Amino acid sequence: MDRAARTRLAEPRPPALASGVRRRVVVHTGPMSRVVERVRNFGHRPWFARLGRTLMPLDRLVGKATRGRFVAFGLRELPSMILTTTGRRTGQPRDTPLLYVTDGDGYLVIGSNWGRQEQPTWTGNLLANPDAVVTAGGRRIPVRARLVTGEERERDVAALRRMWPAYATYETRAGGRELRVFRLEPAD
Repeated sequence: MDRAARTRLAEPRPPALASGVRRRVVVHTGPMSRVVERVRNFGHRPWFARLGRTLMPLDRLVGKATRGRFVAFGLRELPSMILTTTGRRTGQPRDTPLLYVTDGDGYLVIGSNWGRQEQPTWTGNLLANPDAVVTAGGRRIPVRARLVTGEERERDVAALRRMWPAYATYETRAGGRELRVFRLEPAD
């Protein structure tokens, strides 16, 4: 099955955003391997979140060493990146492995923090300084982050949940905290 057959467009969107930019969110919808299906199902369980937080430093190291080729177990159906932000207190680069959904020429990411009640640090870093770098598939791409709100956020959350259904569980577990959603657009 070719790549186009394994992906589909998200539900219909307005032809263009207020900025005039056309958007197309692509989420893998073809047959998933049994491993990926199990991982997606385990994602809802509290022990999986604890394991994910524990393995995050290893995921970060592997992701950096492979220039973003292998992050989050290297599962093709779960696209992953290393997001490098600037620490708002230290000014130092901070790397975070994240799942993402492709959105036109940009990326959608969500600050789930595995369902913890506090916002993840990287989201605060992006609010303080929206310039960041995405490392995925062996490429480093300078990006500029934009916090997504309103109806656009609802559409983007739906796309992110199609890729990783446990985001709905994380939002419930977060005790009312709204999970921040960012669009990462290539910097000019």
